[in-house]
Amino acid sequence: MKNYWAIILAAGQSSRLQEQGLKTKKQFLTWKGLPLFFHSLVKLANFPKIRGVVLVFSESELSLWQERALNLAFEQGLNLALRFAAGGRLRQDSVFNGLQQLPEECDWVLVHDGARPFFSLQLVSRLFDLAESQPELAGVIPALKSKDTLKEVEANKVKKTLDRDKILRIQTPQLFSFSILKQAHLKAREEGLVGTDDSALVEALGREVGVVEGEEENLKITTQDDLKMLKKEKKVIYKNGFGYDVHRYGGDKPLILGGIPISEKIKVTAHSDGDVLFHALTDALLGALGEEDIGTFFPDTEDTYANMPSSIFFREALLLALKKNFQLVHLDLTIVAQIPKIAPFKRQIKKNLMGLTGLGEEDIALKATTEEGLGFTGAKEGIKVYALVTVKKEEEVENEDL
Repeated sequence: MKNYWAIILAAGQSSRLQEQGLKTKKQFLTWKGLPLFFHSLVKLANFPKIRGVVLVFSESELSLWQERALNLAFEQGLNLALRFAAGGRLRQDSVFNGLQQLPEECDWVLVHDGARPFFSLQLVSRLFDLAESQPELAGVIPALKSKDTLKEVEANKVKKTLDRDKILRIQTPQLFSFSILKQAHLKAREEGLVGTDDSALVEALGREVGVVEGEEENLKITTQDDLKMLKKEKKVIYKNGFGYDVHRYGGDKPLILGGIPISEKIKVTAHSDGDVLFHALTDALLGALGEEDIGTFFPDTEDTYANMPSSIFFREALLLALKKNFQLVHLDLTIVAQIPKIAPFKRQIKKNLMGLTGLGEEDIALKATTEEGLGFTGAKEGIKVYALVTVKKEEEVENEDL
């Protein structure tokens, strides 16, 4: 099994932001209760292949932040090895110093900027997948295509228009063969080469570097505008609602479930059309929204709702969810009945629910069961439905740490 490590760079001076009045270096800004660089460490600790991380701080801050990082890692329960290095004058000097702290048995190293906390583990996985599938590569980097037209300009005059399909915006984290990256840095120091990222130094060796798709969200905090991403966070709120309804057999309404006619012979007692599935589902959705039950909104004492299709009740609850900025995420429904057999109708019911809600097939669970001859359903006296609904909404909240 290959040995993978990572280097997180947190030795920068944040000169641009400090010129704009920021007193704290960006990598040490508190975000969600933790220093900015530490969010990258937490993510990488959750990637199973990475055995350890080298944290690089400026020489003057190394002792202070080494102690703080170790304490935070203990508090957060991070289970990976940590090593530390002092930064250098240039970014590549900091990487070089970090490389010296890696164990000899390291095979591949992931290099990442501590001021870039928004990357996902899916991105990291893409890097590893390409490196493992194409062993001739010396490294793999994430990149994004440009959405804008690109020009080469000299002395405020356009020289030519560039082919934007061939020019990509490069991000970190970047993954490299440890031995090759070390060789690339040694050559750069010997020949005075300066690269804006590590892949440039690897390219100077004449080695191939692969590319995977990057992420628009994976921004590096560099300017005051970037700080807005930290100041306004998106908070996702999930809520669940439970619904239950029952109808007695022997009435005058043909049995309908989820808007699908089931049986003309089996009839239910009801004020509306008696669709017990939509009644339970509507109650569950209202519950998730923190509202009163279905009887409060659509009382069975009012003639307005007599014989009304119960899908209308559910549609009204969906509109209420939209007004409250909630989005339907998942439905879990269980129909309990001795008779009739529900299995032949499940596909139709599910398809109808997909059309009403816009949910995908995997977002709706529809089950049917009996009570093995027990209770009123077992005695073939009625039918009942349990419903569980999940909704979510996104809210922007101010980060009080900044």
